[in-house]
Formats: sequence, C-alpha cells, structure tokens
Amino acid sequence: MIFAGKPTATAVTTIPLRGPLLRGSRRPRVALVGRYGVGKTTIFTSAASPAVHQERLAGFAGEGEGYLECVVNVGLDQITLVDLPAMDSLHHLSAHDRALLMYILWGSDWPFALPPEGTEAGPEFAAPDVLVQVVDATTLEQDLELTLELSLLGRPLVIALNRIDEARRKGLFINVPVLEERLGVRVVPTIAHMGKGLSALFEAVTDAVRADACPLPQPPARHIDESLHALRAIAARPEIEAGFGVPRTLLVQQLAVNDDYFLDIVGTRFPELLSEIAAARATAEKTLPRLLEEELHADRHHRAALLHEAVTRPHGIGPKTGWRHWLDGIFLHPRWGLVGTLLVFALVLFMVFEMSAFLDGLTSARLMAHIQEWQPASTLEVVGRAVAEGLTGLVGIVIPYMLPLVLLLVVLEESGVMHRVAFVVDRGFHYLGLHGGVAVPFLIGLGCNVPAISAAAMTGSRRERTIAAILITFVPCSARSAIILAIGGKYLGGLGVFAIFALTLTAIAVLGKLLARRYADSAPGLVQSIPPYALPKWNRVWRKTWERTSDIVTIVTPLLVIGSIVLALLSHFGADAFINMLLTPITSWWLGLPVVLGVPILFGVLRKELSLLMIYQALDSLEIAPLLSDTQIFTFLIFLTFYVPCLSTFAVMVKTLGRKEAGFSVLVSLVSALLAAGAVRLVMELLHAIRSLT
Repeated sequence: MIFAGKPTATAVTTIPLRGPLLRGSRRPRVALVGRYGVGKTTIFTSAASPAVHQERLAGFAGEGEGYLECVVNVGLDQITLVDLPAMDSLHHLSAHDRALLMYILWGSDWPFALPPEGTEAGPEFAAPDVLVQVVDATTLEQDLELTLELSLLGRPLVIALNRIDEARRKGLFINVPVLEERLGVRVVPTIAHMGKGLSALFEAVTDAVRADACPLPQPPARHIDESLHALRAIAARPEIEAGFGVPRTLLVQQLAVNDDYFLDIVGTRFPELLSEIAAARATAEKTLPRLLEEELHADRHHRAALLHEAVTRPHGIGPKTGWRHWLDGIFLHPRWGLVGTLLVFALVLFMVFEMSAFLDGLTSARLMAHIQEWQPASTLEVVGRAVAEGLTGLVGIVIPYMLPLVLLLVVLEESGVMHRVAFVVDRGFHYLGLHGGVAVPFLIGLGCNVPAISAAAMTGSRRERTIAAILITFVPCSARSAIILAIGGKYLGGLGVFAIFALTLTAIAVLGKLLARRYADSAPGLVQSIPPYALPKWNRVWRKTWERTSDIVTIVTPLLVIGSIVLALLSHFGADAFINMLLTPITSWWLGLPVVLGVPILFGVLRKELSLLMIYQALDSLEIAPLLSDTQIFTFLIFLTFYVPCLSTFAVMVKTLGRKEAGFSVLVSLVSALLAAGAVRLVMELLHAIRSLT
C-alpha cells in the first residue's frame, strides 16, 4: 500500500499498489478499437488530457484517418491512450483496415519481410501493448465477430461493453461473467456518454498489462481446423515466422482467406511458397462444402451467433427505473446534463448572494456598525480598533460566506452529485487546461478564494493545482461581487455589472489557455469515476468542511489582525498622503483616477470590502457619481476585480504552491489588472470622444 498525504489536509488517502508502477518506460500503449459509432471516441474524450491532444493526421502509410493519443493517469499508473480509426473486420481488408492492422501488429517497427516494395513508411508509432475493443451492447453479435478476429492478434484484450443501459431498456440482459469466461478477457460494462464504468475499464486495462495474458484461443469448427493442417505447416517454417512476426493462427487465417496483402508479401519475399500455399488451399477446399474463405467467414459468424445466444437473454430483468435513473437523466444526459449543472450553480449563487448576505447582516455587519462608533484617540486605541476590525473581518468571511457554501458543496460531493457535475463540465474546463474535478473549488471561490484554493490543492496533479489556484484568484468572491454590485449596480446599471463579470470570465478563459501552454509538458488525462448516489455521512461532511476551512484559523486570522494594525497605524500617523504619492503612477497616470484613491487600492490587499469603505472616506462623500465619471468608476472596478488577491488568499497560495508560484500568481494578477483596466479606460475614452464629435 502507498499512503499519499494531501498537501493541505490532515487526512490520509490510501491507494492500493498492484505491482510495479506503470510509468515512464513502463507506461503501456493502449489502443481503442471497434466499429464506427460504438462510443470509442467518447471514451477517449472522457479520459483525454485537456492540453495534449496529439493529432497525427498523416495517417498510416498514406492510408486511414490518422489517430489521437495522449497520456492518461489511472490511479498511480499512467497509460498512453490511442484512439484508432474504426475497424469493421479482418475479412476482405480494405486499404484503410489493412494499414490499421499493420500498425496494430508491428507499429512502425516492421519485420524484415515488410514492407513490400513501393510502400512508404508512416509516422513513428509503437505497436499497442493492450487492445480495448469498444462494443455496442445493443448490437453485440456484430461486434463479437470482430472480437473473435482480434483474439488472433496476440495482444491482451479488454472489452468495453458500452451502452449497457440502452440494452437493458430494450429488454436485453447480457451475462458478463459468462462472456468473460468464454473469451478469457475482462468485460467491463460502460455507459460512456455518462462516464459510468470508465474507471473500472482502465483499471482492468492496467491489470491486463501486468498479467500479459492473451484471450483464449477461439479455433474454428473441427472440420475446418483439420483442413488447415497443410497451411499450418507452411506458417510454422522458421523463415516465415521470423519474416512476419505475427501469431501463427493469424497468419494461417489470412493465408486461408487469400488475403491480398499477406500473399503479396509472400510473393515478394518468398515467391517459391506461392504454389505450396495455393495447393494447400485447394487441398483444404476438397474436404469442405464451399470455398475455404467463405467457410471460414460463415464459421466465424456462426460462432459469434452461438456466443451471443449463450450470453444474452431476451426480456432480461435489468435495474428498475427509479429516482437514481431520473437524477442521472438530469445530471449526465448528453444533451440535458447541463441542466443539473446549472441548477447546482444557481443553488451556489443563491447561497452566496441571498443566504450569505442574510447571515452577514446578522453577524459581521452588526459588529462593524458598533466598531465604527468607536473613535480612537490614542495609538493604543487605534491598535485596539484595528484588532477588532481584523477579527470582525474574519467573522465576515467565515460565518456568512465560507461555512455555508463549503458545507453545501461537501454535501453535494458526498452524495455523488458533484462528481456528475465535474464530468459534465470537464470538456469546458479542458479549454482552461484543467479537468472537471476542479469545478468544486471554482464554485467555492464565488464565496471566498481562501477555501477554494485549499480545495484545489486536494485535486489532480501539481500542474492542475497550480493553474486552478491562479485562475481561482480571478473568480469574483463575495467581497469583490459586493463592490461590483454596490457601486456598479448603482452607477453603471445592470449592463455595466454584466460587462464586468463578462470581462472576468473572458480573462479566466484567456489566462487558462496561456497557463495551459506554460505547463503543457505535464498535462496527463484523467479518468473520472462516477460513484453511486449516497446519503452523506455527517462525520465525513464535517471533517472535509474543516479540512477546507482550517487555513482560516491557522493562516488568515493572524494576517488579518496584523494587516489591520499596520494599515491603521499608517493612517493614524498621516501616511495617507505619502502612500497616495507613491501610487500616483498607477492611480492617476495609468488609470486616470483621483490620486486619493491610492489608499483604498492598497487596503484592498487586506480585504476587498475595505476598499469600498475607503472610497467613501477618501472622496469624503457617499455619492461618488459627481466626483467620478462612468469611465473612472468602470476602470476602478475592473482594476479592483483583477487586482492582487487579498493577503489571506496570497498566504494560502504560499502554503499550497510555494513562494515561487504564489509570487508568479501575484505578478499575473497585477499585470492583468493593469492591462485590463488600462484597456477599458482607453476604449471608453475613445467612445466618449467619438460621441462628442458626432
């Protein structure tokens, strides 16, 4: 067993280790094969890396459609997952299927008998170590013919029994254990478009790699098998085995069906054997009722039909349709799954803007009102008020905005809902260079960025944690949203508020793409599990809630208090004018704001809400419209929204990511704030100039 500790949590996660780790040089190559439309590409997309979709569009030796590949994490193991073009059969190979078979057998490392003259080598491509055949449970008999053919290739095989839900709705019950026993391979039921069974599928793949066991032999009928004796003798010759490097059973079959490609190779490299092969085929056909090729095809079709009949029972009793089925219809449906995600998002927004605002009015707002009545005269009293303001700020973070939201999202996680939301939004997060598993931290960030970054530290790889943490600092937390709604809603209207939030989302999307490129060399895919629905266990809920909010007590509390004291003393000793003078290049020259707004900008480092109070104090008025133009208000709000995260957020980032990445995050946010606010100012001033001219 391996015990891997979470970066910011005290809990320990136990991960079983089933043999040598499959990473680095041990990382196996896994190829998805199957007929067109069985869900092969859906499985690849569900597990694929958000940043590395390596498309080799040159195709195989000039044929085919090319393939996709990426590295995927499977627990502690890694695989190289390859999505191959569709393949129908090894019978009567088309040029496309022939090229595909070549690369499954040999990759680009062809035996000495290959390639035939005039064939150009394709792109570099290692032969797969394991094949995953994706089959359609509703049309299983058609896929079983290909399964019998793939069993001849000498590769470990795993079957993904996809669309099992549709098969059961049609009254088909497939006996998976019997199918596994007959074929000698793992068969994993999946519902690819809902992400169900994929985790078990890839665990079966890594098990197949370690076992290195090929499927059970699937010989033809006895009378056909006996007729192939002469062809088997030819295929058993050392020069033939060394020249082709394929399982003998496959070579015998391809020679028996008069496969053009294999016969061309024989004619080019071993021309003396063509007459012997023809004679052996003629001898075989004397004992058969029809041509050898037709007999083999009919026999394979018959064996597939018998196998299908043995493992499939019509009118089988599948799982009853109940509330779990209906919930999955809301959360995991290919077209309507977004509805469930939007419902969760609406619940989070309600919690942030309604429930949290109500709790804030009962707690920190009343405490702050009492503190505002305290007018300190001495330095000691100034320090005392600063301590009270810092602790009140802590109460204002924890009680209204942090605990209720984190508690809600942990309950949704424990019930299995958030795993489904993560699966639905996974494709969208791919554009940010992330997986859908970071959806929970982003939602927590709407309340407060501190627990959001702590939650992000418990998901994915270090690359995921770094990108997610940096982007979360741009998520409008409750404090920034309060400023936007209070000032923007009053002076800019609904359209202005919408524009600010839209710019924020745009910035997150653009930065996500840029950061994904910066960390592109370490972007493996991830197989997301879809657990069953469950009632949350409250001991786990409270423990996970504490894990995600404990940083408030250990890190944020002293920083809020110390930061309040420092800023209060600066104000008490009249350092306001000096601070405003130092910030003049930013406030006045670049942003076009009054110089006196330098202090509110600085106080935003402590907590963003303080900036709102400091604006009124700096301008000495509760009505800022006569003192600031629409352009200045919009510019100030954009800068404050993008501006360096608050001190507590920065402290958690230092603990989570280290000083280097935390400093890089500060640089990104500061540069983004300056560029975005400066660009907004320039555009709005140009629009005003154009309007004045017209």
